[in-house]
Amino acid sequence: MAEATIERAVPPVADTSRAVRRAVSGAVATIFALALAIFIIGPLAWLAVHAFAKSWTYPNLFPDGWTLHWWSVVSQDHALGVAVQNSLFFAPITVLASAVVCLPAAYAFARFSFPGRRFFLIGLFAANAFPKMGLFVSLAALFYALNLMNTILGILIVHVLGTVVFMTWIPAAAFAAVPRSLEEAARDAGASKLRTFFSVTLPMALPGILVAAIMSFLASFDEAQGTYLVGAPDYMTMPTEMYSLVLNYPTQVAAVFSILLAIPSVALLLAAQKHIVGGQLAEGFQIK
Repeated sequence: MAEATIERAVPPVADTSRAVRRAVSGAVATIFALALAIFIIGPLAWLAVHAFAKSWTYPNLFPDGWTLHWWSVVSQDHALGVAVQNSLFFAPITVLASAVVCLPAAYAFARFSFPGRRFFLIGLFAANAFPKMGLFVSLAALFYALNLMNTILGILIVHVLGTVVFMTWIPAAAFAAVPRSLEEAARDAGASKLRTFFSVTLPMALPGILVAAIMSFLASFDEAQGTYLVGAPDYMTMPTEMYSLVLNYPTQVAAVFSILLAIPSVALLLAAQKHIVGGQLAEGFQIK
């Protein structure tokens, strides 16, 4: 009886091994989570400190002082102000142009079967899977021949090329998710095809279209290489202006401008968080 009691008191080896594995896996997951947090938050914290620091030199652990001077430098610099205006001009126009071009194509991909459909869908995605600098160089040669270099139209073409995948794939998935039975019910009630589209199809697909518009806005707002190649020096946007900031301005000015550049992205992503987390963005890459 005593021996049986001792055996029950000692935990089995298998249970101990499982507990050790759980503890190790938990520790590893915690380490990776901390590393990811440092990787994401670290650069933002570095920018925030430099944006308000008078100076910060090695080997000092903390800045030498705090100031708002660098924010006034950015607000009073004419070139930086023009870059902000250009970014806020090109991004909405790009979203509008991309919607006019891509939404009809997205509806066609969602509702019709035609030869080459899957080829074109994969082609849209593949165009964004490789570095774009080679494409931009080829476009520059074509733009020189067509007199599109340093023009608003040339920059818009470059920006629209970067938004096609978002404005086509995501709305196509949204259109495909609309139940055909609802459209048929509207038609049976006497609605025309056009009224059915605007009364049933479009309202139900609108969340996906809005997500696509936000992603397209951010893609245009953050586009740098093609804009610099086609538009500089006549048309400088916020991302392209960062090149000259890094080379010719104090680090604090570049930090302030980087924060200003990140604000629209953070605000729009927070606004679209509900639909992105809900699967609208992921569903856009699952068209069959």
